[in-house]
Amino acid sequence: MARVTAPPAPDTAVAPGARQSLRAPDPQSEDPAPPSRREKVRTRLGRVRRRTWWVLVALVVIVGLVVAYAVTRPPGPPVLTQRDVDTSVQRGIAKQAEADAAAPADGSVAHTAIEPSLVLIQTRETVGGRAAEGSGAGVVVNADGTVLTALHVVDGSTAITVTFADGTTSPAKVATRAPQSDIATLTPSKLPETVVPAVLGGALPVGAPVFAVGHPLGLTDSLSAGVVSALDRTVRVDGDRTLEHLIQIDAAVNPGNSGGPLLNKAGQVVGIVTGLANPTDQSLFVGIGFAVPIATAAGAAGSPPR
Repeated sequence: MARVTAPPAPDTAVAPGARQSLRAPDPQSEDPAPPSRREKVRTRLGRVRRRTWWVLVALVVIVGLVVAYAVTRPPGPPVLTQRDVDTSVQRGIAKQAEADAAAPADGSVAHTAIEPSLVLIQTRETVGGRAAEGSGAGVVVNADGTVLTALHVVDGSTAITVTFADGTTSPAKVATRAPQSDIATLTPSKLPETVVPAVLGGALPVGAPVFAVGHPLGLTDSLSAGVVSALDRTVRVDGDRTLEHLIQIDAAVNPGNSGGPLLNKAGQVVGIVTGLANPTDQSLFVGIGFAVPIATAAGAAGSPPR
């Protein structure tokens, strides 16, 4: 029987005369050579140069933005001097003076407000067997056409005629009487197409401007100006009567003003003119007039006191 033996191991040695393979070694199978110190220095210098370049670019951009803002920004406020302040004050005073000059006067405002409510009252009566005529003023105080006036204007009259602001004329009758305050109300039988009641105001202090509106001496729709001279006055009037708590005024009032409204500067009724102080026998203005406060007058007319 034949003997089987293991084949001999191949000899790795190169036999003499045999050709050796010229294949290049695999570069991946070999470790790369570490960078030299010079290469490291060059790499670091490159990084520094790139950083420096970006810093310079950023600085250029910032400087450009600052220059552009400095060129285009609006100028700041100038430094104020005392002369500037004085000039500004003078301009303000001048503008206020112009505004005051352009604004309507207080009297004009008051007259415009009361004009639609003002009433002319004409009366007829018999005195000593003779027919006599009189006149006075009144003011519409209610949407039903109620006219507020002074009692002595209509007291004893046999006929009363009222004329409204639009020219409407109507007979009227006395509706209420308050002799203690010299106040009366009238009810017209005919009303104008549009009834404009007056606005009632409150009490005024001494020194406040006031305006009396009426028909003095037959001069219809007249306005006079003054101030409140005193409050809570007591005076004696014809018929041996005493009127109390009156407003004293220095606005000119004459026959024909009686029963007319006393106004504040807004045109609100603050009183009803009732008489004037006169040491002579002539019923002419001497500088002191009196009015019933509207709180008293309105209460006498049946309205809630103000």
